[in-house]
Amino acid sequence: MTYTHRLAGPDDLPRLESLIGTAIGELQKGFLNDDQIAASRAIMGLDTALISDGTYFVVEAEGRFAGCGGWSRRATLYGGDHSAGRDAALLDPATDPAKVRAMYTHPDFARRGVGRLILELSEAAAAAEGFTTLELMATLSGEPLYRAAGFVPVEQVSDAGGGVPVPLVRMRKAIAAG
Repeated sequence: MTYTHRLAGPDDLPRLESLIGTAIGELQKGFLNDDQIAASRAIMGLDTALISDGTYFVVEAEGRFAGCGGWSRRATLYGGDHSAGRDAALLDPATDPAKVRAMYTHPDFARRGVGRLILELSEAAAAAEGFTTLELMATLSGEPLYRAAGFVPVEQVSDAGGGVPVPLVRMRKAIAAG
């Protein structure tokens, strides 16, 4: 399958929100129970600062959104516009890890290289800005992809911001600055 990619824009928001909702609802099955999946919607989602910053990608196939995700030079590790505790402070590439953010694949395209492509795009862009480390907060369903891409677990956490604890894994990867 051939994929195209581009930076997301504000006009993409309705399609992105639809893809994200479908991905959360379907790809967490087998890893989380129904209550945890519902709680995931409160703690996950799209932070539109990623679009404004020009660091959020859309991957398309056959005229459909196959996936989305990106990276950030800001301190927030995960969460959407509706999430508490976001921090817009700019990171120092010499000392701070860039954040891989809001990675979602449509279930019809799961395990077909979409996530890997977004990780490669994010890594290259962060390296070009001088970052030497990437950090992300993985869902249990996403952890195998990130491990395969060279990320290592740093800590296991639980976020109860949605009313029910949702297990997550903080992961990091060293990269070569561009």
